[in-house]
Amino acid sequence: MPRDLFVAGLDTTSATIEWVMAELLCNPEKLTKAKKELQQVLDKEREPKDSDISKLAYLNAVVKETLRLHPTAPILIHKSVTEVDIGGFRIPKDAQVLVNVWSMGRDPNIWNNPNSFVPERFLENEKDFRGDDFGFIPFGSGRRMCPGIPLANRIVHTMLATLLFHFDWNLVNGGKSKDMDMTEKFGITLHKVKPLMAIPIKE
Repeated sequence: MPRDLFVAGLDTTSATIEWVMAELLCNPEKLTKAKKELQQVLDKEREPKDSDISKLAYLNAVVKETLRLHPTAPILIHKSVTEVDIGGFRIPKDAQVLVNVWSMGRDPNIWNNPNSFVPERFLENEKDFRGDDFGFIPFGSGRRMCPGIPLANRIVHTMLATLLFHFDWNLVNGGKSKDMDMTEKFGITLHKVKPLMAIPIKE
């Protein structure tokens, strides 16, 4: 069981980091803002640590916004244990219930400008990863919520902080942000169709 969790976490964590970096490279003003926050919070001579995560409000917002647009698991699969009526729909016992997390994250009834990358929206509300708000459940909700949230949260934020704090980033071959292919490849985990190719530049 622990091994399965780590193996599953590798794929989802790497996919999330790739999507975050892709969105930041597509939105250089957001990248600059995230780097500026890191420079204000961290000492120049040390590595980002777990204890820094809570101080990085904008980086946290960037991760949440990325998971809203590109949820690691775009479809959540559940099974009804008993017959139930939800909003006038009868769900029979043992029915497979698919929750479209991807669609919920882009629902204009829930989000303003749902297809735009706007991390600032998460600085203005209390939505988090715990599934308390049904409009934002990238890791599921309730008893069936992903058990790896604490680990994934630490790894993703610490790795991103390290990548952004120590390096500037450019697309390969002088690529332009506006030309980046952001097409999604749907599956159990949501990946980019064309992997991100970026060059780190030591500051």
